[in-house]
Amino acid sequence: MNDTFCLSNGQKIPAVGFGTYKAADGDDAAVLRAAVDCGYRHFDTASFYGTERALGRALAECGLPRGEFFLTSKVWKTEMGYDNALRAFDASLARLGTDYLDLYLIHWPRPDLERSDWAALDLDTWRALEDLYEAGRVKAIGVSNFLPSHLEPLLASASVAPMVDQIEFHPGYTQQETLDYCAAHNIQVEAWSPIGRARLLSNPLLTEMAGRYGVSVAQICLRFALQNGVLPLPKSANPNRMAQNLDLFSFSLAEEDMAALDAMPRAGWSGEHPDRERVRL
Repeated sequence: MNDTFCLSNGQKIPAVGFGTYKAADGDDAAVLRAAVDCGYRHFDTASFYGTERALGRALAECGLPRGEFFLTSKVWKTEMGYDNALRAFDASLARLGTDYLDLYLIHWPRPDLERSDWAALDLDTWRALEDLYEAGRVKAIGVSNFLPSHLEPLLASASVAPMVDQIEFHPGYTQQETLDYCAAHNIQVEAWSPIGRARLLSNPLLTEMAGRYGVSVAQICLRFALQNGVLPLPKSANPNRMAQNLDLFSFSLAEEDMAALDAMPRAGWSGEHPDRERVRL
């Protein structure tokens, strides 16, 4: 298995990224700098996360050239619409201390559950991303938390098709319908919460499998994503676990183990859904 994926426009993207949600305490860049030192070159952030400034500092302090890194950010629910998205993009660049992004995403398909014209708002926001892409200010564009019902109206009117859809994905919550739809439309799926939070760490099937392969439960979850063609975005504050989460190419899961993980009952779900109120678990 390669250590990069190739997006529909030919852009290469490192096959494992570092998720930055709640990864930095205020402006503390130490955790993010540790991730750079562990070998991460793909970082996923968002205006909503509040980690863009800390990530920018970590990258500036490491001394490596900007071209070594693949940076993703996202336009938040309150920043949707053509003009708002352009302003949000500029603000993200300023916080990150860069003059371009490698990937820019619409964070959620709906700003709230009451908004009936969400599809038109998505398209208006998407036109801003298309213009940024055509101007060369971002190398690839996509969406996050979009299901087929959200992707269909966007694809029907878009000039540039989304190259990425970032969704919650892990054993016990694979969103197979969205995976299949994205595969049919050449959209790369990325996984947020690829380890299913701490809820999966004591799962009997996963712990048995991890023992058998001589790896961690997190590595089983991340390898499961890769073998499904999904790009995982793990996060950790522990340098040893950071390094483990990158060590995914020295083993592979057998077909029968992949099938067992695919068949797992729902587990580790965040409670988030783009068309429903969040379920408090």
